[in-house]
Amino acid sequence: VAPTQIGERLLASATPLLQGLDDGISALGEFRDKPAGTVRISTVEHAAKAFILPRLTDLLLEHPDMTVEIIIDYGLVDIVADRFDAGVRLGEQVEKDMIAVRISPEIPMVTVGMPEYFRRKNRPVSPDSLVDHQCLNLRLPTSGSNNEWRFSKNDKSMKVRVSGPLVFNSIELIKQAAMHGLGLAYLPRDQVEAELDDGRLIAVLEDWMQPLPAYHLYYPNRRHASPVFKLLTAKLRW
Repeated sequence: VAPTQIGERLLASATPLLQGLDDGISALGEFRDKPAGTVRISTVEHAAKAFILPRLTDLLLEHPDMTVEIIIDYGLVDIVADRFDAGVRLGEQVEKDMIAVRISPEIPMVTVGMPEYFRRKNRPVSPDSLVDHQCLNLRLPTSGSNNEWRFSKNDKSMKVRVSGPLVFNSIELIKQAAMHGLGLAYLPRDQVEAELDDGRLIAVLEDWMQPLPAYHLYYPNRRHASPVFKLLTAKLRW
């Protein structure tokens, strides 16, 4: 079923009132002895693993009536329409009308491959030479295209679209494919630090690597943020 034209008009006029009612009910939680309720966050995989989940342990142990729902999505979702309390994305991706709170440093990146891969292929000496390599891609659902690999050297910045045998929507699967020698991977450095240290992966183009902007928690301007949301924001703030 679908609403009629009159129903659509009613929904459009009633939505702000219903949102205000939701905010008012959420604000009543301030009068409880213990913060309680659910916070829904849309985020990307790396931000959840590296900066959100590690900071939730103490918070959730201290406030057992809190629930944090983390949805991994590389698309740029409409957090209001999809009823999320907040989103987490790179600072440059946050819409200007949102409140944004930095939750991480800049993200060091690295291009890596297995030693076995480099026995078949010469190491790339510049981003341009990636055209001769098998590269493992991350699909971005909003644009429908693959993620661009970013490089910078001597004030020269460039974004490169690469190609290869596999495309994923998960950086963990990209890492695993690289560990099987199936191609080069462009990943946050902290996700492959152990493999670099023990030689299972080799970094290339290190003098070209450019960090990504910091992650930000963003949300619409609300007059009444719930107590659980305020606690979460304070815990994640960088």
